[in-house]
Amino acid sequence: MQNYLDLCKHVLENGSIKKDRTGTGTISIFGYQLRCDLSKGFPLLTTKKVYYKAVLGELLWFISGSTNIRPLVLQNIRIWNEWPYEAYKKSNDYKNETMEEFINKIKEDDSFANKYGNLGPVYGKQWRDFFGVDQLLQVEKSIKENPFSRRHIICAWNPAQIDQMALPPCHAFVQFYVSGDGKKLSCQLYQRSADLFLGVPFNIASYATLLIMMAHVCNLEPGDFVHTFGDVHIYTNHIEQIKTQLERTPRPLPKLIIKRKVNSILDFKYDDFEIVGYNPYPKIEGKVSV
Repeated sequence: MQNYLDLCKHVLENGSIKKDRTGTGTISIFGYQLRCDLSKGFPLLTTKKVYYKAVLGELLWFISGSTNIRPLVLQNIRIWNEWPYEAYKKSNDYKNETMEEFINKIKEDDSFANKYGNLGPVYGKQWRDFFGVDQLLQVEKSIKENPFSRRHIICAWNPAQIDQMALPPCHAFVQFYVSGDGKKLSCQLYQRSADLFLGVPFNIASYATLLIMMAHVCNLEPGDFVHTFGDVHIYTNHIEQIKTQLERTPRPLPKLIIKRKVNSILDFKYDDFEIVGYNPYPKIEGKVSV
């Protein structure tokens, strides 16, 4: 993942200081592209430990069509907790509960979770029900039946529903591509907003997994994951964490193994996946900006 470190260095050296919605502040550039050849290993960052359980859990949650954090909370996956908690703090029901107390209520109380755990029509909703269109199944069918089409697209950016979402989609648009010999499947992600320290390693692993899953069910080999960025930024409270990674030499990439034959993108289970040979440096803590 030297290309990820090259991007970090590029942003530090060439980015401009920008104010942002969260009030944290960023160093930002506009426009960049990474390419990962999946035949050379699974692109799970090694210069810090990435919690792959959360990557996979979130991806399967998207695929399920869910937009409520409770399924993630029950797996101890915390990546979406801040947004509903901040919304809850503005409600009349808020009684100065801590984040931990709020999450315990999400775990233990179905009605509370239904009311305060929902994120609005975010990724899972758009992937599986974009005004009645199941984009995920549509793309799977399209790749199988018309592999050389240029319309293998899933779009999470729905302008009509943006104001109903806890967070508008950052990774907004993905296109799949079958090679001319009909053997390999690649995909390209357009990410409008990219948190380089916390988000991007997660996003790379997530969409590389989605590519491997889609290739598997379509009886193709995984090709390239292409990651195209709009506003790619380092939050000012993550600068030291990024510099720490730049001092580390990337280690060999692991492999992602699918342990059984699966015929549809909807049929994957958590236990179908195994990461082999992952030897990262220790994790680096960083606060999410909401």
